[in-house]
Amino acid sequence: MTNVVALNSRDHRHLRVQASASARYGDSQNFVAVIVNEFPFLVVQYPILFSKDSETGAFYCGAMLGFDKGENLFLDERKGFEGYRPLNLQRGPFYTAGGDVAIDLDHPRIDGGGQELFTENGEPSAYLNRVIALFRELRPGLDATRGFIETVVRLRIVEPIDISATFDDGTKRKLEGLYTIDHEALQRLPDDAVVDLFRRGYLQLIYLMIASLKQIPALAQRKNARLLEATGALT
Repeated sequence: MTNVVALNSRDHRHLRVQASASARYGDSQNFVAVIVNEFPFLVVQYPILFSKDSETGAFYCGAMLGFDKGENLFLDERKGFEGYRPLNLQRGPFYTAGGDVAIDLDHPRIDGGGQELFTENGEPSAYLNRVIALFRELRPGLDATRGFIETVVRLRIVEPIDISATFDDGTKRKLEGLYTIDHEALQRLPDDAVVDLFRRGYLQLIYLMIASLKQIPALAQRKNARLLEATGALT
């Protein structure tokens, strides 16, 4: 359940939000929707893939953070979040309401402690200003991401990818329902289509997605280490 209301200094002057990364606050996700603005930060850690919305069937871009549902291999409750934290995890209990910021009053991040949203004078706090800046990046990023996805789908350069891994504890994982760029189909595109991709900045995004596939083995190694640690095989 959610209780989303427009944020204002009158009603929410003394509200505080837990901003730290934690499973109990919603960071335990193995696949997180991302925007194209994030690709340069994501590529050094995560596979960047396409998936389909379960309700609409529409493609969206996401970062793979784990192999199992609810598994974030970059989250350590003792140490926090390792590396770049996707914007959709950073946004916490906040939403947009037209041009304003809204907040879910029933979100677990609102537990009485954490970061203040407003000063005693009713001005936005430093934390809330960072949230507002985040949404300034997120809003146009959603439109840019939508345009990128529509283009690569129209050009038919998206293909399914099955990710399989076997771990040292004897277990296996096989992920389906994920998609990536079809490199061969990309190479077959006519020159004018490639030039258009380049001029729109999409060609760089495409190659960032292709390069990010190298993070799949690294993610498997991270998973393997977690499994061995859980079984006591690592000291």
